[in-house]
Amino acid sequence: MLQSFLQWLAAWPPAVLYLVLALFAALENVFPPLPTDTVVAFGTWLAARGEGSALGAFLGTCVGNVAGAAAMYEVGRRHGTTWMRRKFPRLADEQGEARLRTLYSRYGLAALVLSRFIPGVRALVPPFAGALRVPALSAIAAMALASAVWYGLIAYLAWRAGSNWDAVTRMIARSGRIVTVSAVAVALLAALVWLLHQRRERARS
Repeated sequence: MLQSFLQWLAAWPPAVLYLVLALFAALENVFPPLPTDTVVAFGTWLAARGEGSALGAFLGTCVGNVAGAAAMYEVGRRHGTTWMRRKFPRLADEQGEARLRTLYSRYGLAALVLSRFIPGVRALVPPFAGALRVPALSAIAAMALASAVWYGLIAYLAWRAGSNWDAVTRMIARSGRIVTVSAVAVALLAALVWLLHQRRERARS
């Protein structure tokens, strides 16, 4: 099914291509299982080799992703995480919420940026930020930064791939693992530093 969709996508002009990429990136905030990374990579690859551009595909994707995140932020702000878990159990599970709550309580906005790279947590970031009443501009800026880094990497890999689409998919899978592991490692390191700091404070008192 995905292969048929990608073939369909290849038949459209750049403006439609950018719109589809923006839509997929926006919907990823609501339905994480969507193969958004693959669609964005292929769309960028097509744009760079046709009448469009990798930059246009990147900008369309980022705008869509941030718009979707902003919408979910507003949902979280209005209804809270309890409502989110009830309405979207796959999106807002208690374990993911607990991890994100712990990270945010310790590291603030940096936790929002890092969490957007962690599978199982990143889709929960926008509504959770809204439920915690994180200032809208700060939360959206943090999510926009994460979006720019991740989709910028995908766009760059697709642009550099030449005519080898299989190489694109392999690089994206490898890069996704690297980014995820790096984000988790940074979060764990930050947690370790915080724990050591707390122990020192208790020892002094």
